[in-house]
Amino acid sequence: MRVPHKSIIVTGAGGGIGEGIAKRLAQEGAQVLVNDINADLGQKVVAEIVQAGGQASFFQADVTQSAQVKALVEAAVQRHGRLDVMVNNAGWTHRNRPALEVSEDEFDKCYAVNMKSIYLATIHAVPHFKATGGGSFINIASTAGVRPRPGLTWYNGSKGAVITTSKSLAAELGPDNIRVNCINPVFNPDTGLSAEFAGGPLDDARKAKFLSSIPLGRFSTALDVANAALYLASDEAAFISGVCIEVDGARCV
Repeated sequence: MRVPHKSIIVTGAGGGIGEGIAKRLAQEGAQVLVNDINADLGQKVVAEIVQAGGQASFFQADVTQSAQVKALVEAAVQRHGRLDVMVNNAGWTHRNRPALEVSEDEFDKCYAVNMKSIYLATIHAVPHFKATGGGSFINIASTAGVRPRPGLTWYNGSKGAVITTSKSLAAELGPDNIRVNCINPVFNPDTGLSAEFAGGPLDDARKAKFLSSIPLGRFSTALDVANAALYLASDEAAFISGVCIEVDGARCV
């Protein structure tokens, strides 16, 4: 067991990458608090974790709302006695289109889900981390934040902000033994947002365009990202902070 008895929140864990992270952490001994805005999906993930012998419970919360994020953090502390790790995975994107065609509402939602959620997690989790001698944030950013593609400008910017903010927080919170790291996944056709990234249905032509930029010759999977999260959540990464692990098969363009 690599994270035995660690109290870990995973946001946006009702499917896709978040589900993969929650299941992998539970498999390695964590007490996982599965968060999602969709209760049916989140509870399904919890049931599957428990059926497999892991420890998990569900908490419904909108990560863009301060009171709900506060309640989420407090639920982890109440249920597990402490909070050790918070995985900020919940994300959203506008559809792939020219920057001038993205509405103001879409822009606001993109930054609220992808960036404001990091702010709220920091505001509400850090006091608990400080009270127990430290903790860890794992923020799921994207290769879009370091090698942006046309058509996703505002999403790219939000993920770039997550990366820079994470590095800044790592420097600021390090004296309190709080680690902050990022994971940058490459395109995964199996997530709920994949068609939005691609700008339409994932036909063979769209898949081939994305795949051609990945030298290892395949797309990323939820398990690929989950394994990186497991390392960062474990004591093996006790001296790792302020880094971005790119889970991208050496994406070159």
